[in-house]
Amino acid sequence: MHQPRILRELRESGHVHRTVKAEVRENLLAKLRAGEPRFPGIVGFDDSVLPHLERALLAGHDLVLLGERGQGKTRLIRTVTGLLDEWTPVVEGCEINDHPYAPVCTRCQALARELGDELPVAWKHRDERYGEKLATPDTSVGDLIGDVDPIKIAEGRRLGDPETVHYGLVPRTNRGVFSVNELPDLAERIQVSLLNVLEERDIQVRGYNLRLPLDILLIASANPEDYTNRGRIITPLKDRFGAEVRTHYPLTVEDELTLIRQESVPDIGADVPEHLVEVIARFTRLVRESTAVDARSGVSARFSIAAAETAAASAVRRAALKDEDQAVTRVVDLAGVVHSLRGKVEFEVSEEGRETEILAHLLRRATAETFRTRLGGMDLSAITDKFAEGNQVESGELVSAGDLLHRIGPVTGLAKVMSRLGMGAGEESPGHAAAALEFALEGLYLMRRLSKEDLDGVSVYRT
Repeated sequence: MHQPRILRELRESGHVHRTVKAEVRENLLAKLRAGEPRFPGIVGFDDSVLPHLERALLAGHDLVLLGERGQGKTRLIRTVTGLLDEWTPVVEGCEINDHPYAPVCTRCQALARELGDELPVAWKHRDERYGEKLATPDTSVGDLIGDVDPIKIAEGRRLGDPETVHYGLVPRTNRGVFSVNELPDLAERIQVSLLNVLEERDIQVRGYNLRLPLDILLIASANPEDYTNRGRIITPLKDRFGAEVRTHYPLTVEDELTLIRQESVPDIGADVPEHLVEVIARFTRLVRESTAVDARSGVSARFSIAAAETAAASAVRRAALKDEDQAVTRVVDLAGVVHSLRGKVEFEVSEEGRETEILAHLLRRATAETFRTRLGGMDLSAITDKFAEGNQVESGELVSAGDLLHRIGPVTGLAKVMSRLGMGAGEESPGHAAAALEFALEGLYLMRRLSKEDLDGVSVYRT
């Protein structure tokens, strides 16, 4: 599609200049009326967080997303750019994305006076209209707003010339969406620099007689502990945000499952059966609810994602060592999750030294809950009969699927067990069969219908 390249062509095309907040409002309303997804990739917020966010955007408010770590705050902020126009015109070469109809910086105003309708126009995609800064203690006003550029002064310009200013991240995101992540971590004197951005909608740089009206949607994120208990956001800044939206962890197991499937790295090379993803989802929820875990810190969604990836990696390792054709994750692969992810959880001080024990216990609970949900009430006597007369079956991280199936022998009704575990057509491989059998063995052990002894990475099931 032809895009106008000078101001005259832009006017003749009928282009209408809208503010960022007007763009977001009108595009959001269009998606609402059409029933289209407004925030793609966001899971579990449809009936809780998103209605509040949509009201804030329709009202034209700058806002704070408030929630514990790993609740998807940054991901949600980034999806807001999808509500901007796909392309927008800017004065060509402008550092702060001035609109050709209303330039605000000294350079573009001078160009507009000199060139008139021949003012050159460039086009920016909405993905280029997003700016983000992780608030760190060493962040300066110059980083966010701007400062004098010594190189421009060395080139011979006067110190009082506004064009000697090097613009910071906020003005460079003019006519876009800017995010400040973990806002409370900004020093209070730096937070003051955002007051004019939020209220007067302009910036001031050092002692310059410089007033640049900014067109920007500012969205910040914060942790409730920092935002409310420590009081590290200055009161005038809190007051200038139009809305505060609370986020949360997935409320249901189904949402947790969807999140794990969506966010886990797909190319690790192992299949993770649905029942094991459910175990990980339930495990994550139990860790969040545990009284042994510091609730103020929270348990990030990255915990469950990393757990699925770690279990898959364990299956890939076994397949490589045992020369298996296909890597399929089994219950035995979940054991490594406890050791690998222990550092992602903040425990209460009173539980020091018991971290691994607590996580292993919660993993067993999650496995038992999933077993009751998936195979509860099912006749598994064909499996328990295999342990008559003192027979036993050994499994372990380095026991291949073929070896496990050989050790337990043919099992009547295995296809039905696999079906109940969500293994459909195309999943009749030895790896999937072994995954189903091992899950059934572990469930029978947790239901106290079998006994199990763990010895040096080998699990021995017997009656």
